[in-house]
Amino acid sequence: MIPPISAISGAVGPLGPSEWSVPSVGSLGQIDPNAQLTGSAGTGSSGSFGSALSSAMDSLESTQAAATTASQQLATGQLSDPTKAVTAVENASLEMDFASQLENKLVTDATTIFQTTI
Repeated sequence: MIPPISAISGAVGPLGPSEWSVPSVGSLGQIDPNAQLTGSAGTGSSGSFGSALSSAMDSLESTQAAATTASQQLATGQLSDPTKAVTAVENASLEMDFASQLENKLVTDATTIFQTTI
């Protein structure tokens, strides 16, 4: 017979904010939005690629922060509707998946360009 699983003791204690936090993206927040791309492909009326990437990283960071806050509120009982926390975490997950796919695509394309012989 398999023994029953014992209850979790209070030794674990409450979770602190550092356990729910998502670290900053670091140097990506320091992209120079005034840097202009050269060539006709980089000159558009909507701005440079660097500023678009910077704003996308800021959006990702704010979505992650919102998910962290919603998770903390759900864990501490401050959030009455758990679907809000689930939605915030799922949005953050989807945005992170998209950022990861975009990174993979950019790395693949850069590798292809660098391996092209003229």
